[in-house]
Amino acid sequence: MKKRLFIFLWFIHCSAQAADLPGIPAFIDEMVAKHRFQREELQLAFSLAEYRADVIEAISKPAVLKPWVEYRPNFINPQRIDGGVKFWNKHAAALKRAEEQYGVPQEIVVGVIGVETLYGRNAGRYRALDALMTLAFDYPRRADFFREELAQYLLLAREQGFDLMSLQGSYAGALGIPQFMPSSYHRYAVDFNGNGKIDLLLEPEDAIGSVANYLKQYGWRSGEPVALLSSVDDDKRLGTVGDVRPYIAWRDAGVRPLNKPDGELPPAWLLDFTVETGKEYWLVFNNFNVIMRYNNSNYYAMSVYQLADAVRRAR
Repeated sequence: MKKRLFIFLWFIHCSAQAADLPGIPAFIDEMVAKHRFQREELQLAFSLAEYRADVIEAISKPAVLKPWVEYRPNFINPQRIDGGVKFWNKHAAALKRAEEQYGVPQEIVVGVIGVETLYGRNAGRYRALDALMTLAFDYPRRADFFREELAQYLLLAREQGFDLMSLQGSYAGALGIPQFMPSSYHRYAVDFNGNGKIDLLLEPEDAIGSVANYLKQYGWRSGEPVALLSSVDDDKRLGTVGDVRPYIAWRDAGVRPLNKPDGELPPAWLLDFTVETGKEYWLVFNNFNVIMRYNNSNYYAMSVYQLADAVRRAR
């Protein structure tokens, strides 16, 4: 009995610490005035929310990536390739329809979902309310961003009927099969299976349509390449490889795609990745940059592209 009482009091103590974070009372005032929330409901929710120091630790880690040769196998491996083939086969009709409607290749949608959550299997282990509350009120560098995401999450929960105390996501508050932030959920999620509701948590078809819509809204260009593995005659002729240049300028600098598609190529920039045998050079295009709008990392976008290509080939 004493042990249970101790655990209960410890829980109340932790919750009180969370609810007492500076800024929460003013935030509640704003949500009540602007969005007509019930004050008592928000006060109860924040009293039950828990401050997560591990969220601050996770988001504050220096952005030092592993070398590409260590990073790549996390995403381009038999588990994700085989899983991608199965996911594609199971949802072939929805993927085809998404490509027709939004112009985004089926394999790219599969690649995004595969990298993000292993096709919905790993959608996050942090309670979304805890993560967003912690970041909104104890992460000054991006407090405004996460405060808005917290507001969007509460609105989304009210609209969708989410249980605030059980819904889990990433340490940054991303949700569901495609890991949309709450604001992206509001802006880009679609009811792709036509059942009258948008559910990125449990309905893969909605996730498929929503990822395709997200990429289209950020400027995906149908029919244009994402990336082309290229040879380089002399890297001393390249200059600054991060510059966007017309393809003819890259060609004149001695850069040639190993498998050039027919037709004129759009402007590109050049990336190099260190692999076991040395350096790989890739010309990357607008659509590569669009994938980076999902996660602003060259490694991320290349992982999505290479997983997508590997799944397409395996299928």
